Amino acid sequence: MRAPPERGLLIEERRRRICDLVRSEGRVTVDELAKRFAISHVTIRADLATLESAGALTRTHGGALSVQNDQPLDVKELQHHAEKLRIAQAAAELIRDGETIILDSGTTTAEIARHIRALELKSINVITNALNIAALLIDVPSVRLIMPGGILRRESNSLSGPMAELALQTLQADRLYLGADGVDTKVGVMTPHLAEAQLNAKMIAIARQVVVVADSSKLMRRNVSLIARVEQINLLITDRGASLEAVEEMRARGVEVRLV
Repeated sequence: MRAPPERGLLIEERRRRICDLVRSEGRVTVDELAKRFAISHVTIRADLATLESAGALTRTHGGALSVQNDQPLDVKELQHHAEKLRIAQAAAELIRDGETIILDSGTTTAEIARHIRALELKSINVITNALNIAALLIDVPSVRLIMPGGILRRESNSLSGPMAELALQTLQADRLYLGADGVDTKVGVMTPHLAEAQLNAKMIAIARQVVVVADSSKLMRRNVSLIARVEQINLLITDRGASLEAVEEMRARGVEVRLV
């Protein structure tokens, strides 16, 4: 973004240029944009908020990221991090000694794994298809790790495919913690990855309780593959930025919603 200042642009022209920069560079910062367009940080933040509402980018602390269906984990971890921490804490508080839980792949479920490390538990079973989550729990004495195997998708550090699906058929779990790329209140939980959606369906089939952990940016968003219908969700844990309309519709359809 080392370029001479672009002064005096109309609002729509400036916002189009911001979109171009985000697409070409992957990420931008408020400081860089303020210097480039010779305007205040407050104005840039307002631009980013408007563009995020339009689905053109995703805001992060101090800047914005391009919108992609398949962002790497280290990029996703930067998005809505404070909200994910609160959601993960509330999710981890549900865990009891002796339970068997499933942790789906994702950044919010990885935060749940970090909270598990601090829990005072004697013994739990954790089924996960995510290598990064397994790495977080590998040295926790109270955790017995179960991994179903499968084909690795590096972008999410997750295993899926027929081998993983077959392994899950012989297991049972008290609770599934399910991440989401999109949660549509009329349809359900969605992902852009068909193989992972198929594995998630097997997870749902063996779990007594399905808990969706998703920050508010994921609500009212659709994607290609359906993971779970609304009727299959027992509990949604999200942040207080969630739209009242979405929360009320989920509750009206029988889903318990916790705002943290």
